[in-house]
Amino acid sequence: MKAITIKQPWATLIALGEKRFETRSWQTKYRGPIAIHAGKTMDKEYCEYPPIKRALQRHGIKNEDLPLGVVVATAELVECHLIPNELSVAGMEFGKKLEGDELYFGDFMDGRYALELNTVKVLLEPVPAKRQLSLWNWDDGSK
Repeated sequence: MKAITIKQPWATLIALGEKRFETRSWQTKYRGPIAIHAGKTMDKEYCEYPPIKRALQRHGIKNEDLPLGVVVATAELVECHLIPNELSVAGMEFGKKLEGDELYFGDFMDGRYALELNTVKVLLEPVPAKRQLSLWNWDDGSK
């Protein structure tokens, strides 16, 4: 299965269903199942950012509860959107997809890419894995 490494708290926000788009500077043509890997680093200052802190608190999660270096969930990568200028017609249409606090959970600058995720399934037991760049192949050991 393909995997993507995402820093905390964003990996957990995806696992909780709070974040549907992962923003990147690069695009991918891949569509299909993807493992959400929480990297070994955490952006602690972002954990205190009010929209993120509120989202984590809604689920009873504190910063020290965020797992590191493990696959926390799987999802379906359904689309890779080029983020258009927010003032363009395409930008306004894309903006309609950003519900709730989603706009605060990524870098939606013109020219970046938003990986759209759905059908998120949290793993009952996070699985240790080593980070790799871009999309990488993850063997969950189930075969």
